[in-house]
Amino acid sequence: MWLRATNRRVQKAKSILKCLLCIPVTLCVFYLISSCVRILIGYIPMDKCSLESAEMLSVDYSVDTSLDLWSRSDVQTCTSWKAPILWDGMFDPDLYDQMHKKKGSSVALTVFAVGRYLDAYLKTFLSSSERHFMLGLPVTYYVFTDEPEKVPDMKLAPQRSIRVIKVEKNSRWQDVSMMRMKTISDVIESDIRHHCTHVFCFDVDQVFTGRFGSEALGESVALLHAYYYHLPKMLFTYDRNPNSKAFMKTGDFYYHAAVFGGSWKSIKALTEACYQSIMEDKLKNVEARWHDESHLNKYLWLHKPSRVLSPEYCWDTSIGYRRDIRVTRLLWAPKHYDTLRT
Repeated sequence: MWLRATNRRVQKAKSILKCLLCIPVTLCVFYLISSCVRILIGYIPMDKCSLESAEMLSVDYSVDTSLDLWSRSDVQTCTSWKAPILWDGMFDPDLYDQMHKKKGSSVALTVFAVGRYLDAYLKTFLSSSERHFMLGLPVTYYVFTDEPEKVPDMKLAPQRSIRVIKVEKNSRWQDVSMMRMKTISDVIESDIRHHCTHVFCFDVDQVFTGRFGSEALGESVALLHAYYYHLPKMLFTYDRNPNSKAFMKTGDFYYHAAVFGGSWKSIKALTEACYQSIMEDKLKNVEARWHDESHLNKYLWLHKPSRVLSPEYCWDTSIGYRRDIRVTRLLWAPKHYDTLRT
């Protein structure tokens, strides 16, 4: 009897040990499968540009006709509405820099650093932007934060300045994300439109690692999401709730809300429209699947961007190697959502 009890305890211990061993094995298998899937996705071919030359593009500037659409036969270099999709090797950066200096272009960069995001990311974001963002052009950083006194005191290059604007801290990070649309619209009306020709809006949890230059300026600029640009449209994560103003059955691309830009008039129209849609959803107690990004995608489907940036302009290294990503200009910083969003 004692022996049977001992055997039962031994068998129970073995079962528990097997379960404990299964957990890391399962995690390893899942990680390997996920990595393999990400690699295989990179081999799904993109559509190809149907234009014979850049002279057939619907251009923002005359210099856009110098784009070499067929220098990158491995990727899609134009949209169906004849807007360019910018990839490394397609453009001469000096031509764009010279043209924008002659035109007197100037850029407002907006970024929100609220709560723990300020301590975790803002200094690195600003320091890296000083090394890589729109060099040679006047740039004004508009930093929106709930703690202005904690914004780092930085030495900026000539023709570059920083304006710190206090905002309220929302109780949920989703509301911070969505309400930025109204804040940006208001500041464009009160300030930016008097000083800058263009606006670029960024998430703060990113780091500039290469040239993010004047070639990216345009009337309306969208960014291909790094996780979706090779996937078929049926897998795009548009909002599928017909009760939401962000509802989409299909679209052109899946755009990333971490980066968008354009002329101040264009960005004012975009942010006003997205904010209005968000508020209409709130009245119905509806929240779009990916918050302001869902509303951004809906707006850019209805109002086609005049310029699209490749994922070089916002890349996540955890995706792994992709042969079509020759350079990285902006990288996702390591995410710590478990602590930052609480």
